[in-house]
Amino acid sequence: MTRLLHLGNVVMDLVLEVPALPERGGDVLATRTERTPGGGFNVLAAAARQGLPVTYAGAHGTGPFGDRARSALDAEGIDVLSAPRPDLDTGFVVCLVDAEGERTFVTSPGAEATLTVGDLAELRPGPDDFVYISGYSLLHEANRGALTQWVPQLDQRVTVIVDPGPLVDEIPTAALELFLARADWWTCNAREALLLTGIDDPSAAAVAVRSRLKRGSALIRTGPDGCLLHHEGTLSAIPGFTVRAVDLNGAGDAHTGVFMAALAKGLTPSDAALRANAAAAVAVTRSGPATAPDAHALDEFLRQSRPVPR
Repeated sequence: MTRLLHLGNVVMDLVLEVPALPERGGDVLATRTERTPGGGFNVLAAAARQGLPVTYAGAHGTGPFGDRARSALDAEGIDVLSAPRPDLDTGFVVCLVDAEGERTFVTSPGAEATLTVGDLAELRPGPDDFVYISGYSLLHEANRGALTQWVPQLDQRVTVIVDPGPLVDEIPTAALELFLARADWWTCNAREALLLTGIDDPSAAAVAVRSRLKRGSALIRTGPDGCLLHHEGTLSAIPGFTVRAVDLNGAGDAHTGVFMAALAKGLTPSDAALRANAAAAVAVTRSGPATAPDAHALDEFLRQSRPVPR
């Protein structure tokens, strides 16, 4: 059976809902606060809720944040590969969600930023497995060193999915080029595609991203409009769904997790992308970062909803 092996970073999210971001040096009262697992957890949970077997292969810590993260992974039925670091807790992210549902992050790295190639010695993906790489990992020197050693040794039949994240322009060039060369799927949003290519138009950026990949296909998320898929020489616009958004946090993660699960189940890339668009639409109607629907809820949404071409 196909597995998803996630080599990103599970952290704790400290979520604060605010009327608006404060000006520099200012202050604002939060209208709601929440502590919840986040970061890579959102992708893991989205895929697991679709029935895909998932393993978290990243590092994690000893302490209240690490304990909370492992408990959440266990509740989702997600395997954890390695033992916790004995002297360092899992890191956290302060997430500010404004009245329009937009989110702003500040990250404090912890144990998840200490991955070594030795941690991956027991991880041997099969030819049908999926390996997920987060751009956040490539910003941490230890993780970047481990992944740039380990990934080139993978069987070429293993599907590698790379999500570069919002700091794609800060990934060191050598690592960026290595993963552009190995990725089977490069998935990011339109802003991240702009940072990577310098092109503001999402369609043109999708073509430019695909031109930098040696073997893979590009998926560019375009918010409520859905996503753009550049696969096997064809650029397709996959429509989104109209919903009332209350929190955009985690929508991209829901999209990526469900897209991978759908591919693993044998859906075509276009059908998998449409299902992922629907999952992201459901996710933004719920408050919190890990709001991807399970398979039953997503099937029900798709039965009752129709995509809206833009």
